[in-house]
Amino acid sequence: MLSVYLVLLSLGVIVLVKVVRSFSKYQRNKNVLKRIPGPPERVIIGHMGIFMQDTDSMFTRMRNFSKQYYPIYRFSTLYVDIVNFLKPEDIELVLSSTKHLSKSKIYTFLYNWLGTGLLTSTGTKWHNRRKILTPAFHFSILQQFLHIFNDETGKLVEKLEQECGKTIDVVPPVTHFTLQSIAETAMGISSIDERHQKEYKKAIYEIGHIFLRRLTKPWYRINAIYSMSKLAEEENATVKILHDFSTNIIAEREKERTTNVSQNMAFYSKKKRLAMLDLLLSAKNDGADIDYEGIREEVDTFMFEGHDTTSMAISFMLLVLANLQDIQTKILSEILNVVGPTKIPTYEDLQNLKYTERCIKETLRLFPSVPFISRYASEEFTTKTGYTIPEGTVLHIHIFDLHRNAEIYPEPLKFDPDRFLPEQVAERHPFAYIPFSAGPRNCIGQRFALLELKTVLCGILRRFALEKVDDMHDIEFRPDLVLRPKEDVKVKILPRQQTVQ
Repeated sequence: MLSVYLVLLSLGVIVLVKVVRSFSKYQRNKNVLKRIPGPPERVIIGHMGIFMQDTDSMFTRMRNFSKQYYPIYRFSTLYVDIVNFLKPEDIELVLSSTKHLSKSKIYTFLYNWLGTGLLTSTGTKWHNRRKILTPAFHFSILQQFLHIFNDETGKLVEKLEQECGKTIDVVPPVTHFTLQSIAETAMGISSIDERHQKEYKKAIYEIGHIFLRRLTKPWYRINAIYSMSKLAEEENATVKILHDFSTNIIAEREKERTTNVSQNMAFYSKKKRLAMLDLLLSAKNDGADIDYEGIREEVDTFMFEGHDTTSMAISFMLLVLANLQDIQTKILSEILNVVGPTKIPTYEDLQNLKYTERCIKETLRLFPSVPFISRYASEEFTTKTGYTIPEGTVLHIHIFDLHRNAEIYPEPLKFDPDRFLPEQVAERHPFAYIPFSAGPRNCIGQRFALLELKTVLCGILRRFALEKVDDMHDIEFRPDLVLRPKEDVKVKILPRQQTVQ
């Protein structure tokens, strides 16, 4: 009996020591982080109240904090410490490192939908998936995609012709274009049913709302509480729509592949580079560490990221051109000189649209499709601004504020494509411009997006003149998974009357 008591006593001492050590580490980290400036905080709950305020104003509040506490500031709550990075030198420490590759815990709110695909995974799984998927965005694959971008651009132009002379919200037709384009290119699906498209797009908007609502309610971070909530029911219903959409795409493509292989089609030769979904299915069949659930994770991830971010980039680009007639004229002039008035652009043509590319980059500076990313400090480090960041700290990188930093970009609200002349780029810090993130976890599809943007600009500007309706600097944003406006992105579409030389 005595031995039992001794064992229990020993276990109690071990638990007590661990608790004391954990609390000591917690207190030490809190004291270290308190050296970093930040908004006033309350006893015990810290800055939790900031995240429980009106969600519609959150985007504006974050911008105000970034200006007030530049170049670095802190949030602390009961359950997490957050450090916000605004200076490129500090951002480089996070993004360029192989130590801080893990996404922060807020991405776990996407697990129900995206699982642990390329966006949300970490460690060995992330490395393996990245290795499998990288060949799917090789330049030779992009060249194969160009005829699809051109065809879908033609369909978009036909839709816009029906709206000539009208003021329209450009987001819906552009989103239809990007969704169909990613389905045809990366997924190999020739057409998506109109009803399913509408359901999917509605579900994408809804999942963003759900994500934000969960993020701003501290009690929803406890899975046991969240799982019993009305919001969890809404999420499960929304995720079912999204998963059904992606599952149908996989099933349809696999059926096509089976038919084509049985007919000995050369398309599936081992020597030919494969598009994304074909690559995943081939990897599974060849015994790679991926199953149907893993394939669905990546299809969900790329269907979302491949259409929604590009859709917003194109929409903001059209808004900019409607506002800035001189820029619109210069881009059109370059397109006519390089491509011609009616010729379908080739891959080489699009690579030669240097001024157009600088305008796209400047648009992504002002309107980065992903305005914010978050990582997890896997070990302690010291910032260039002189602060110690303990292991376990959440690291928020505010791309939107970085890109509008007057110290880096004089007159930051001025649209100036010459900021991206080679000599000006060489003078800036390499992490001062990161619309596609940077470092080992940079966006795998950035060349895909740029090619799509150039193609659609060729199609639209050669047929239509864009006129200003709303001022581009009056656009208000709402917090979401991508940079999304609160209201419509309005542009007036007119037939182009004359050729610019």
